[in-house]
Amino acid sequence: MRMPEAPESRSLNFIEDIIEADRVTEKHGGRVLTRFPPEPNGYLHIGHAKSICLNFGLGLRYDGATNLRFDDTNPVKEDVEYVDSIREDVEWLGFKWVNEFFASDYFQQLYDYAEYLVQQGKAYVCDLSEAEIRDYRGNFHTPGKDSPYRNRTPGENLDLLRRMRAGEFADGARVLRARIDMQSGNMNLRDPLMYRIRRAHHHRTGDAWLIYPLYDYAHGVSDALEAITHSICTLEFEDHRPLYGWFLEQDAEGKFFRRPLPRQIEFARLNLTYTVMSKRRLLELVKEGHVQHWDDPRMPTICGLRRRGFTPASLRNFAERVGVAKRDSISDVGLLEFAIREDLEKSALRRMAVLRPLKVILTNMGEGEVFELEVANHPDTSHGTRKLQLTREIFIEREDFEEIPPKKWFRLAPGAEVRLKGACLIRCEEVIKDAMGQVVELRCAWDPASLGGDAPDGRKVKGTLHWVSAAHAVTAEMRLYDRLFTAENPMDIAEGGDWRDTLNPHSLEVLPGAKLEASLAAANTGDRFQFERLGYFCVDRDSQPGALVFNRTVALKDSWAKVGEKG
Repeated sequence: MRMPEAPESRSLNFIEDIIEADRVTEKHGGRVLTRFPPEPNGYLHIGHAKSICLNFGLGLRYDGATNLRFDDTNPVKEDVEYVDSIREDVEWLGFKWVNEFFASDYFQQLYDYAEYLVQQGKAYVCDLSEAEIRDYRGNFHTPGKDSPYRNRTPGENLDLLRRMRAGEFADGARVLRARIDMQSGNMNLRDPLMYRIRRAHHHRTGDAWLIYPLYDYAHGVSDALEAITHSICTLEFEDHRPLYGWFLEQDAEGKFFRRPLPRQIEFARLNLTYTVMSKRRLLELVKEGHVQHWDDPRMPTICGLRRRGFTPASLRNFAERVGVAKRDSISDVGLLEFAIREDLEKSALRRMAVLRPLKVILTNMGEGEVFELEVANHPDTSHGTRKLQLTREIFIEREDFEEIPPKKWFRLAPGAEVRLKGACLIRCEEVIKDAMGQVVELRCAWDPASLGGDAPDGRKVKGTLHWVSAAHAVTAEMRLYDRLFTAENPMDIAEGGDWRDTLNPHSLEVLPGAKLEASLAAANTGDRFQFERLGYFCVDRDSQPGALVFNRTVALKDSWAKVGEKG
C-alpha cells in the first residue's frame, strides 16, 4: 500500500518536540513506535481519524512504526463487526500498521503482573460493592477512606484473586484494586480497580476468562509489553498519567517490561461544530432511528464520511490543518467541508445533472435533430473531453426560471436570453402551465449560430445554465445531505432540554426524479463528480444498474455562512 507522504516542512508541534528531544538523547535508541488503540465497541468517527493521522503520521515522520491494538477488555460491548470496520477505516485513510495486537493477547501477562503486584503488597481483593467503593473514594473536596479489606495479607489476596479467576464468586462480588493512596488529591490514585468478575463471552477468548482487566490497568501494561515509545492519548487522560506511570514503575526489578518505559502524552481531542462525537450518542442515533446506520452519510463516522464521498486525502489534510494542541477547542465543520471541496476541485470530473427538472422545448429545432457537442471534463485540460447531445427537448433546473423575476435576475424568464453551458443561446418565448397554474413547460427559441456557446454577433448574455438532453437523460435518485444538527454545539443545551431537540429535520432531502447526462449511466459506486453549479456528488452503494443513487458530498459554497450573516 502506498503510504501518505510525511508532513511538509513546518514548525514542530509539542509532541514532535518531545520526540525530537528523546531522539537527541537516544532515550529509546532513536526508535519511535506509536500505537492506535481503539476499543471495538463502535465505528470510528472523525475524531479517531485525527488520532489515526497523528499516530501513524509520527511513525512516518520519524522512520518508525505504529501498532494497531484493539482494546478488547470489555466483552459486553465489543464485537467482531467493529474490529473489521476499524481495520477498513485505517487502511482507507492510507495507513498500514506494523503489528496488529489485541489487549486480549496479553490477558495471561496482565494477570501474571497482577499476581506479582499482589505478592508485592501493591494490590488487594476488595469485597465492597460498586456503590460502597464510590462512597469510600470520596470526592474532590473530601479525602477517601480505606476499604476494610485493604490490609489483607498478600497470601490472602493471592488466594482470593485465583479463586476470582476460577469462577468461585459471583459477578460483582469482589474486585482487585491497586493499593496506592486513598488520600490523594488525584481521584485516579485512590485505589483504582484493576480486575472485575464478568461472566461474558469474549469475541476472541470465548469463556476462558471470568475476570477482565480495567482500561487504566490494561492500557499502560499493554504499551509496555509492546515496547511503545510514545503513548499518545487525548486530553481527558491527563489526570490518569500518574496512574499509567505507577502501574509500570512497580516492575522495579524489570521482570516484565523493557526499559525505558513508554511515556504518555496527551493532546486535545477533536471537537466539531454541528456534530456529536460521543460513541454512546452516535449509538443512540442509530438505535433510535434518527439515522439509518453507522455509515449514514450524515454521521461523523469515517464510514459515513466515506459513503458521503469524502476522500482519504481530505480527512488527512483536515487533520493537518486542525493541528495538535494542548487545550480543548471546537473546530468549525466548515473547515472539514473546505478540505473536501479543495480536494475534489482538483480531481472530480465535471458533469451536468438537473435535480428538479423543468422541460424546455426548443421550438425552432427539428424533431429528430441531434447536435453533438464536445465539452471539457475539467478545467485542467489533461482530463480530456466528453460528448454531449443537444436535442429539441431538454431539461433545466426548475429554480433557474422565474415568471416574474426579481431584480438582477440573470437566469431564464419570459423574453430573457441565457446560455446553455457548452451548447448555445436560448430565449424564452412561451410558458405552459397546468390546470393548477403550475409551470410545466417552457417553449424557447435557440440561436443555431451560437452553437458552441457564444453568439457570432458578440451580444453578451450574463446567465449560463446547466441542462440535460431529455432524449439521452439518465434518471437517478439524489440524496441531498445537510448538517445533522441545527445547533453549533448540540450538547450545550438549556436545563431540562434534550440534545435530540437540535436534530435538523431537513438533514436529508431525497429527489427521486433527477435527470443526468448520458455519460453518468456508467458510473460506479464510489465515483465522485462535480455537478455543474450544484456541488460534489458521489455514487452511493445503494445504486443498481439502471437505478443510480447519488449522495451530495458538499455544496459548492457554504450556504450556512450566508444564513448566519443574514441572521
